[in-house]
Amino acid sequence: MSQIRGTAGYHLGPDNRPFGGPSSSAANADPSPLDAIRAQTSKLEDLLDTLADPIKPYLPAIGRFLIVVTFLEDALRIVTQWSDQLSYLKDFRHIPWGITHAFLAINVVAMLSCSVLVIARKHSEYAVCGLLGVVVSQALGYGLIFDLNFFLRNLSVVGGLLMVLSDSFHRKKFAFAGLPQIDEKDKKMYFQLAGRILLIFLFVGFVFSGEWSISRVLVSLVGLVACVMVVVGFKAKWSAVLLVVILSIFNILINNFWTLHHSHPHRDFAKYDFFQILSIVGGLVLLVNMGPGQFSVDEKKKVY
Repeated sequence: MSQIRGTAGYHLGPDNRPFGGPSSSAANADPSPLDAIRAQTSKLEDLLDTLADPIKPYLPAIGRFLIVVTFLEDALRIVTQWSDQLSYLKDFRHIPWGITHAFLAINVVAMLSCSVLVIARKHSEYAVCGLLGVVVSQALGYGLIFDLNFFLRNLSVVGGLLMVLSDSFHRKKFAFAGLPQIDEKDKKMYFQLAGRILLIFLFVGFVFSGEWSISRVLVSLVGLVACVMVVVGFKAKWSAVLLVVILSIFNILINNFWTLHHSHPHRDFAKYDFFQILSIVGGLVLLVNMGPGQFSVDEKKKVY
């Protein structure tokens, strides 16, 4: 009776394979292109891990500082250019006197206090919400919400802030008032996924802006491949390191505000762009430290 219910009496092929399917050895003999790429990049990741061992304990602190450095610089710029900021908001944005003072003061206080909390790893959830509020309020206040380049850059900054938020979940449990309770592990996964996706928008803006050249095409192709790998979570750490290198070189060569005279009209723009890219690099550093999370090809491969 046991042979009636089972497959022992059917002799379905060598190694008792149902329906004559390929054996596991035959399947493994011809690895997929994805497996071949993974094998090669694993060697490079091992080398990078070895080289990065001395600074690994400091990566979270470095990443958090870089993420908020654009807010610290912005707060300092507002304070040192207070009268210019007031004039712009009043004359060009037509915001009434008094409201302009309150708008700038609240932004400065929020950026300084929330940045310190992020660096100190204290109340990260509230600090991130405060900085997100600054991003939205400045986009509206300065009328830059419809500027595509500004919009893409700030999406990447938001991605970095979400990486900070996901990093706080494994250290402290909390829940936002009025929201349904979600498992702590699930929260971390969702925010890591959203952070990974948003981080790459800066590079998308870089690809579709500026003059084209052979070197720009090559850098764009390599960067886009790395961006896709970051989004899907395939060798995300290696891809994030590659993007950190590309963005850092680009930042030093293009946004070198220190070479411009202090009265140069483009100095403030170059300085602003420089520190914004540093913030996005900080988000990528956190990605290197934490990994891509559960919603990624790398993690799914471990399961199967």
